Formats: sequence, structure tokens, C-alpha cells
Amino acid sequence: MAFVNWFKRNLVVLAGLLTLGYLLLPNVVVTVFSFNKPKGRFNYQWQHFSLDAWKDPCGVADMCGSLSLSLQLAVWAMLGATALGTMIAFALVRYRFRARGTVNSLIFLPMAMPEVVMAASLLTLFLNMGAQLGFWTILIAHIMFCLSFVVVAVKARVMSMDPRLEQAAQDLYAGPFQTFVRVTLPIAAPGIAAGALLAFALSFDDFIITNFNAGSTVTFPMFVWGSAQRGTPVQINVIGTAMFIIAVLLVLGSMVVGNRRNRQRA
Repeated sequence: MAFVNWFKRNLVVLAGLLTLGYLLLPNVVVTVFSFNKPKGRFNYQWQHFSLDAWKDPCGVADMCGSLSLSLQLAVWAMLGATALGTMIAFALVRYRFRARGTVNSLIFLPMAMPEVVMAASLLTLFLNMGAQLGFWTILIAHIMFCLSFVVVAVKARVMSMDPRLEQAAQDLYAGPFQTFVRVTLPIAAPGIAAGALLAFALSFDDFIITNFNAGSTVTFPMFVWGSAQRGTPVQINVIGTAMFIIAVLLVLGSMVVGNRRNRQRA
């Protein structure tokens, strides 16, 4: 009976831990196999522990080049989508204009539309325009499908803002620009940062839209897919593990900074 009562009290916690473990299991497998030394081309069976791949993460030809390209695309797509998405979010929340409801609905189309449909549509558009497929077509496509996610993240933050704070700043003789920089932007910053990080992750991770509009350009997800046909280098697991560790450190760092600010305000 005691165990049953304890289980009922902690059911939600246990379900959360099981879900978290299920989500993290692929990352654990990638991390473990980044220290493997396979006998053949495929890194699917554990042989024995080795640090060779970590000592030479760029040991596979063209892998680091594709990784660098993906990082560049992700950074530029993040900047473009964040700038445009933030302005669209403020316009939808703060201003009334014709077709506002239609624009509000259209924003969700890239999120609801299957990626293969958007990829084929963008490819048709680029071909009809006579554009050469490569870095710029990938970047335009990435900004387009990341834009909706940024708008949703920033819009939710702007809608929760108290307009009386901006009115108080104006009562204290702050101009529009000063009010925006010192009041509006700091309050909206968490939503903007969340949208920017989401855009970076979506751009870096994308394969379907990139594959349609890349031409002969090879990004890191495309390199991984191509390598899986011939063999899976251990260095791919090394890069994946490094990216996962960096993401976790960024999240922990933001939590520490947020807790410090909350303590200072308290």
C-alpha cells in the first residue's frame, strides 16, 4: 500500500523522467559511439573504446567544410528571420491594418505545410526565375520557413507586455527611440532570443528543403545522409556530440543568468 501511494504521488514526475529519457536516448547513443573504433565502414556496432575520432574530428574529407557551410547558413538565416520576424510580430500586435487577420493566418502556413511541398514550390520558383541553386537559394528558403517560428515566439512575448510601462517612460519624457531601446526591447528580448535560437536550430538541422534547393552545394545534414549510404564515420558522432554539449551549456548558462537577475530584482 505504501508503494502504491508513493507511486500515485510521483506519477507525474516519473512520467516526465521517462519522457525525458526517451528523448535523450538518441543523444546518449551518439555520444557513446563517438568513442567507438569500428572495424568496417559502418559505426553501428560497438568494438572498443578509442579517442581517435575526437583527436581528428575533421579526418573525413569535406565533412568540416559542409559543417562550416551549415553554420554560416544557420547564422545568416537566424539573423534574417529574427529581424523580419520581430518586425512582423510587433506589427501584428501593435497596429491595426487591412488584411491583418489574413496575414495572421498566413504566418502559420509554413509551420503547417509539409516541408516537401514547400521545398518543391521554392524549387519551382527559383527555376522560373533562372536563379542558380546554391548558397543564396538555400539561405532564402531557410529564412522563409524559419520566419513563422520567430513570429510566433516574439508575438507571444509582445502580447504579454504591459503597455503601461512604455506609457510611464513617455511620461518621463523618453522619446520613441529611447522608449523602445530601454523599455520595449529588454522586455521583448527573451521572446526574440527564443525565436533566434529556434531559427538557428531549424536552419542547421534542415535536410528536405535544403536538398531540393541546394544544387551541388552540400550542407552537413546532406553530408550525413550521403555518408550513411556508404558508411558512417565516427567523426559524425563527434560533431553531433559536440553540438549537443554546446546546446546544453547554452541552456544552463541562460538559466544561471536568469536566476541571478531574479535574485538581484528580489
